[in-house]
Amino acid sequence: MEKLRKQLEQELQEIEQQLEESERPQATELSNYDNHPADNASDLTDQLTEMAIDEHRGDDAEEIKAALQAMKDGTYGKCTVCGKEIPIGRLEAMPKALTCVEHAEHKEDNLRPVEEDVLSSTPRSDDFIELEEFGSSDTPQDKS
Repeated sequence: MEKLRKQLEQELQEIEQQLEESERPQATELSNYDNHPADNASDLTDQLTEMAIDEHRGDDAEEIKAALQAMKDGTYGKCTVCGKEIPIGRLEAMPKALTCVEHAEHKEDNLRPVEEDVLSSTPRSDDFIELEEFGSSDTPQDKS
């Protein structure tokens, strides 16, 4: 348990240091007036990638803090859903785990694309009509 705690604390320290040192990429040009759209897109992609990485690091830090708090509370090693013991192999592989393998997938359920609510598993010809209710890039000329 002490080994896992030290591992989590070290990982948390590294993540917090990375977040602190993280710099938002700045636009490469002062004006967008004469820029090619691809240059603007590259800048935007760099910024969004850095933001996504930072968000992922922040999520990891929160999970580690929750695991460290569970250690302090004496609940570490027990599944937060069913209360069963989490196998030591799982904790060694993923020290921040607070659920058993059976319940690990539940938090991923809400990450499915919204289109799956509309579309069936076997595409029909009218699926695209239903999806257009959510908007499309067609212009009026394309629809005639």
